[in-house]
Amino acid sequence: MTVKEIMNCITEIAPLQWQEDYDNAGLQVGDVNAEVHKALIALDVTEALVDEAIAKKCDLVVSHHPLIFRGLKHLSPATGIERAVMKAIKHDIAIISMHTNLDNSYMGVSRVLADRLGLTHLSILQPSADHPELCGAGMMGEFEKPMEEIEFLELVAECIGSPCLRHSALTGRMVKKVGLCGGSGSPFIADAVKNQVDAYLTADIKYHDFFAPDGILLVDGGHFETEQFTKQLIKDLIQKKFPNFAAEIAETNTNAVHYFCKK
Repeated sequence: MTVKEIMNCITEIAPLQWQEDYDNAGLQVGDVNAEVHKALIALDVTEALVDEAIAKKCDLVVSHHPLIFRGLKHLSPATGIERAVMKAIKHDIAIISMHTNLDNSYMGVSRVLADRLGLTHLSILQPSADHPELCGAGMMGEFEKPMEEIEFLELVAECIGSPCLRHSALTGRMVKKVGLCGGSGSPFIADAVKNQVDAYLTADIKYHDFFAPDGILLVDGGHFETEQFTKQLIKDLIQKKFPNFAAEIAETNTNAVHYFCKK
């Protein structure tokens, strides 16, 4: 199996041309024509993650977030990113990342989060102009039965495994129609309001954004937490196409955010 063949498993549903202009999805380290035999799948690539790949004799890392987001001017042991690149090269480990192209796919990041929550009648929150049914930001869906806002918050916290959630003031309304965007979805709050959702779940919401929505419950579930199911999505896409290819989800916890909960 080659790096390119594995990459194509994902780009079939999330073409690289769907990535945002600022992004750097695709090949990060290595040769697309190189033969690979085992992949480690993660949300982020860190030095510790590359160490895990080395220990498990993986010759490919597939991540959601790119290791190299901005250009590197040199390679030295000065930063974790540079050390990760150097270790990957030294041990012949290729690295590919599927970022905003997978965010923008109907079958991508927000879709799997919506499925985990049990939402149905799914559609894209902000469809793209060129492929409105297949590509765009976020997702909308409905619960079979409306629920109280506290019940919705409990469902979200349990689903994503979060010890706490940031949210706007409760509205007193029932929650049936939900908008969501895995990762940083603040730019699409206006789309959630426009589509008259009862609640909008995303991450990285700024303080003043919590004042913006009128009549909807705004919930910040955390960046890692709302995107974590992308790892299983990537594994499923690879093994659906190549059932005998060895692919496993990394054990290394790459969530950079930690929580202190006072007892």
